[in-house]
Amino acid sequence: MTGKVLERFPAGAPRGSWPAEEYAAACRAQGERVTVVMDLRSDAFLVVAEAGDEDGRAL
Repeated sequence: MTGKVLERFPAGAPRGSWPAEEYAAACRAQGERVTVVMDLRSDAFLVVAEAGDEDGRAL
């Protein structure tokens, strides 16, 4: 998978809290094409923009 990491969220959020999904929804509302993926090595959820979007770090 290629893309750019826009934001990272620890997997240990309180029960019922979905900060990565909420951030992704806000990005989508602004017209960005993003998805949420789990990075098992760092135990974090990543909000990733599809390749071709500007800014962010390469995945």
